[in-house]
Amino acid sequence: MEEVDVVIIGAGPAGLATSACLNRLNISNVMLEREDCCASLWKNRSYDRLKLHLAKQFCELPYMPFPENTPTYVPRKEFIQYLDTYVSTFKINPLYHRSVETASFDEDVGKWCVLVNNTELGVQESYYAKFLVAATGENGEGYLPETNGLGSFKGEIIHSSEYGNGNKYRGKNVLVVGSGNSGMEIAYDLSNSGANTSIVIRSSVHVLTKEIVFIGMVLSKYVPIMVVDGIVMFLTKLKFGNLSKYGIQNPKMGPFHIKQNEGHSPIIDVGTIKKIKSGDIQVLPSITNIEGNEIRFENGYLKWYDAIVFATGYKSTVLKWLKDENNLFGDNGMPKKSFPNHWKSQNGLYCAGFSKRGLFGISYDAQHISNDISFSLNQSDRNI
Repeated sequence: MEEVDVVIIGAGPAGLATSACLNRLNISNVMLEREDCCASLWKNRSYDRLKLHLAKQFCELPYMPFPENTPTYVPRKEFIQYLDTYVSTFKINPLYHRSVETASFDEDVGKWCVLVNNTELGVQESYYAKFLVAATGENGEGYLPETNGLGSFKGEIIHSSEYGNGNKYRGKNVLVVGSGNSGMEIAYDLSNSGANTSIVIRSSVHVLTKEIVFIGMVLSKYVPIMVVDGIVMFLTKLKFGNLSKYGIQNPKMGPFHIKQNEGHSPIIDVGTIKKIKSGDIQVLPSITNIEGNEIRFENGYLKWYDAIVFATGYKSTVLKWLKDENNLFGDNGMPKKSFPNHWKSQNGLYCAGFSKRGLFGISYDAQHISNDISFSLNQSDRNI
């Protein structure tokens, strides 16, 4: 059994940022990570060509800017290097191979009890802490939607977290399901690799360029979101024209309004739209049925496929281990309260990386959590 001020669960960017902020305030903390490395989503479950979708100044973790020579849109490998440097700079020491079984608040001692399975040594461990930070984030595990007949599919089925590159799919018919940034980018990569690529676009989406997003991010600091959206959507129409004839519908509300109120990001085009317009990537509506390798779609179209890549997002797994008596999280594993009131509950329970605001939101969470914990500890010292 180990006693510490703070237990942080999860060694992704949210956990690392929180630990760094606590270390700067000399607050003892232990970080527990089930994998064998920090930032495992970035290191082990991201496709090769991934880049940060926002300019680097909006993606920095607290107290460490990117080096000046870092590209504006940071490639995956350079972001991993940044995270590793962050760990060493702020003397963060994650404990790996720690699978948290339960975390519950012990009313008798007024502390959080965290029971852990050390999967490397095959032993049980327990930690007691005044404060608990859930930093497992929004992307705990890949989500595959229920699809009629999927069990009969005779080809390869993978989630986007398992996709590396399109080299092995050359000459094959591949269907990408999901039109978020990952789906659009994977479809582009598959097409470039010589795969016969289709993509299911079920929902209306905003498609922007990274330059237009940057303009919107800067403008949003000075003018109302409604004005920002008007400018951004005008620029987007100039760039792409009317995409509805290609099977891509715009939402009624603007992209920055949706991001602010619902947490859904716009699509940042990497070249996919050009391939859709040329016919290199086929846009299809929802799947209605799968039988063997044949997939039928809502418009009646039928096609034979070798593989399906589900780029259908992730889901939070926090409620698998957290005994959330104070209901910080809803049934979907996301905070019940919306930003900026999402990060704190009672009895010293906090969450980092659940605001649907990416790395910018992670920095916000980490700094607020560490400052609040520091204030609480100082108050306790005064009352002694």
